[in-house]
Amino acid sequence: MWSLLRNIEITNPDLIRILVSVLCGSILGIEREYQNKAAGFRTIILICLGATIFTILSQEMGNSEDRIAANIITGIGFIGAGVIFKNNIDVKGLTTAAVIWVAAAIGMVVGIQQYYLAIFLSLVVLVVLSLLSRIEKVIDRLNYRARFTVTFINADLHNLTYVEELIKRQKLRLRRKQLSKKDSRLVVELDVSGNKKRVIELNEKLLTLHEVHEV
Repeated sequence: MWSLLRNIEITNPDLIRILVSVLCGSILGIEREYQNKAAGFRTIILICLGATIFTILSQEMGNSEDRIAANIITGIGFIGAGVIFKNNIDVKGLTTAAVIWVAAAIGMVVGIQQYYLAIFLSLVVLVVLSLLSRIEKVIDRLNYRARFTVTFINADLHNLTYVEELIKRQKLRLRRKQLSKKDSRLVVELDVSGNKKRVIELNEKLLTLHEVHEV
């Protein structure tokens, strides 16, 4: 291995690949940094650059392209998994993990000297992250989803009926997920979807109800 590495020389085409890789990583990293994500500007650049360097090494060493490429994909999978976390409501970090995965792929494209394709792919990803996120926000306002865990002051089912009717009057959709009793109090989990503003207003209204102990 060491003898092979000693024979590797940095040439002008390699320098071009490194510079293009940094450029492509910057295009993706700027958006992630602007969104204040865990994997920001420097991280995405290093991931893209690392994939490019390993691709260059695989070509210089010979007969190991597939093995090194597979190891790049495996390693990036571990990094991507590290930025994903789940709470009681939803999963965070999936988009950032996907950007890390794509950044490594673009780095490999640069490594095989497909510069125009790499830059084009970087711009496409930037469009997906920036412009299409606005569409997501519009959809989110129209079809916002939230899970409410409501604890009533007692075990009277009439209180639950009243709350469900209140949700329907707000022109929101609901699905009862779980119903239980704890310390002589009725506890229900409700999935509510609809206009985001109305869902937020519902949360405020529930807090003002005498029948509700906790939301």
